[in-house]
Amino acid sequence: MRLRKLIATFVVGASLGGGALTASAASATAAPEPTLAEILAASGPIGDRDWYDFDIINGVVGAILAADTDNNSPLRLALDPNSPKLTVFLPNDRAFQALAADLLGWKYWLATESKVAEGLLGAIDIATLETVVLYHVHVGYVDSATALSVPRNFKLPMVAGGEIAITPLKWLKTAVLADRDPNDVNPTLVRSKLDIRASNGIAHGISFVLRPVDL
Repeated sequence: MRLRKLIATFVVGASLGGGALTASAASATAAPEPTLAEILAASGPIGDRDWYDFDIINGVVGAILAADTDNNSPLRLALDPNSPKLTVFLPNDRAFQALAADLLGWKYWLATESKVAEGLLGAIDIATLETVVLYHVHVGYVDSATALSVPRNFKLPMVAGGEIAITPLKWLKTAVLADRDPNDVNPTLVRSKLDIRASNGIAHGISFVLRPVDL
């Protein structure tokens, strides 16, 4: 029964940090910048046909927080608007589809976001999911101009522990992010999803899920 509830939370998503932004709040010039949690929640619940937004990571975070009955999850602290400035790398829904196919076998290239979400939650426990999510979070502010100007293999420490290595590809106006799995395809920054600014940090879309261990 608990697994069913978590799957439901994962698939439906969660209202984080006060819920999704309204169109008027997002567009008003005088409005304060949204928090990272509000940006994530604004992506909406899992189930649309847009594989290049962030519905699944929103659902992942919702499932983790739903399981955190003691309210002491490091992820909850990271989403606190009063936390230090953070840089968050957001895998798009296609990135999670590729992860599910890799973990479950390539014959399981799942056709919908909901099936991807259910497959991942069935294959990965909540604690591991939280580690994976926190491996996408860095304490500090790294905008795209900085990411494209660092030396090759620049090490960036992540909240989950360990590092990622950034290698700029200046001629392509992107960068490769090398994780701790030497056999996977490393993600790149998605050029159309850079510098998503928040009151408590900045986010960048990435093309694959970063892996904190060798899978």
